[in-house]
Amino acid sequence: MKKEFGVKPYLFPMPTYMIGTYNEDETVDVMMMAWGGICAEDMVALNLEEAHKTVANLRARGAFTLAIPGEDTLKESDYLGIVSSNDVADKFARTGLHATKSDKVDAPVIEEYPVTLECKVEKMEEEPYGLRVLGRIVNVLADEKVLDDLGRIDVGKLHAFVFDQMRNGYYAIGEKVGQAWNSGAQFMPKP
Repeated sequence: MKKEFGVKPYLFPMPTYMIGTYNEDETVDVMMMAWGGICAEDMVALNLEEAHKTVANLRARGAFTLAIPGEDTLKESDYLGIVSSNDVADKFARTGLHATKSDKVDAPVIEEYPVTLECKVEKMEEEPYGLRVLGRIVNVLADEKVLDDLGRIDVGKLHAFVFDQMRNGYYAIGEKVGQAWNSGAQFMPKP
C-alpha cells in the first residue's frame, strides 16, 4: 500500500549548487540553490524567487557562476543558503571562503568549490511558479584534485552532496554503481 502526500516537490536527489554573483559594491554574493540544472548541452536553468539578492545581481551583471560544493564546504554552503545578502551584507566574508574574478564572465569563482560553470544570463522569464533564469555555459573550471588520470572530472573525487527535500537532509554521493548506456543493455532486443 502507498501513502498519499498530495502535491510536494518530492524528488530525490535534488542538486546543491552555489550561484556566485557580484553585488553592486563589488562584494561577493553566493547562495545555495536546489531547483535547477542542465537543460541543454550548453545551458542551465535556475528557478529562483524574485526576492533573492542574487536575482538583482543577475539582472545588473548578466552573469553568474554555478559551482558544485563538496562535503568539506558543507557548513559554509548551508550557511550561504540560510542567510540572504539582503539581510547580512558580509555573509560571504563570514564563511572564510575565497573568491577570484572569472576570466570569462562578470562573476566570482569560489576557490574552494572544485567544479564551476561560468555562465552568461541568456534569458530571465517571469512564470506563475517563479522566475526562471536561463544561463549559457561559456566555460567549465575544475580543480586538478578532482581529475582522473586522463584529465576528466572524476565525480567520486568531488565529495559532492545532494539535498533531501523530504526530511531536509544532505546526503553524500559519489560511488559509481553502473555504466550509463551499458548496464541495461541485456534488455535490448536481439537482432
